[in-house]
Amino acid sequence: MTDLLQCIGVQRRFGDFLAAKGIDLTVRHGEIVGIIGANGAGKTTLFNIISGYLKPTDGRIMFRGMDVTGLPPRFLVRQGIARSFQVPQLFGRSTARENMMIALSLLAERRPSILRRFSERGLIDQAERVLSAYGIGEHADAVVANIPQGVRKLLDIAMATCADPALVLLDEPTSGVSSDEKNQFVSGLIERFRKASTAVIFIEHDMDIVREHASRVIALYEGRIIADGAADVIFADEDVIRFITGAAGGASPQVKDRYASA
Repeated sequence: MTDLLQCIGVQRRFGDFLAAKGIDLTVRHGEIVGIIGANGAGKTTLFNIISGYLKPTDGRIMFRGMDVTGLPPRFLVRQGIARSFQVPQLFGRSTARENMMIALSLLAERRPSILRRFSERGLIDQAERVLSAYGIGEHADAVVANIPQGVRKLLDIAMATCADPALVLLDEPTSGVSSDEKNQFVSGLIERFRKASTAVIFIEHDMDIVREHASRVIALYEGRIIADGAADVIFADEDVIRFITGAAGGASPQVKDRYASA
């Protein structure tokens, strides 16, 4: 596998607060990477920087060998970076099919004309194919506000990935999905992306989901990467246990000193 994404010394400051502190990471083609960390660790900030919703204060983002630092989300989507959100970004009064048609018009076309494209039977058929591929075709005619949360999550991801991206960023994909459906939900997504050799970075608070599906895990603490490696190694890491997975006892003074400074 070759490098697909590189974050080099990425930092993001909000006033006096440094939310991302010199993050260096590399993701290769086809990797499945889980990101863990407590609330406020900088996980979503990192996603926002990679996907163009935030510009880094310092550092660079390289994608497919090209410097894409600070470029807007619309451009990055067409370069092959897709991103879903913790709260699905959908048109609640429209049907699932109509939502997908909008996504196809905006993401898959270089010069979209939504009204013209809506009149084309080909776009309708394409939208229905994508919905069926994600197993939600039966909800095509349902108004989005009335469909279950898990289906809305899948629709959001399907809309984000309809342009066949090389890299998918999933922000808490199981948020709002019932406990007994989580594993099957993620298994279906990961299997789909594996078959397409699509790299995936996903933020997740359910450690069982991360253990089961991530081939590599990155642990964030106060804007820094404190561990990066295979899941079994990361979950045995002393700092990860103390800061993230909830073991009793506080962090050692050495660990506090190491990660407290900007």
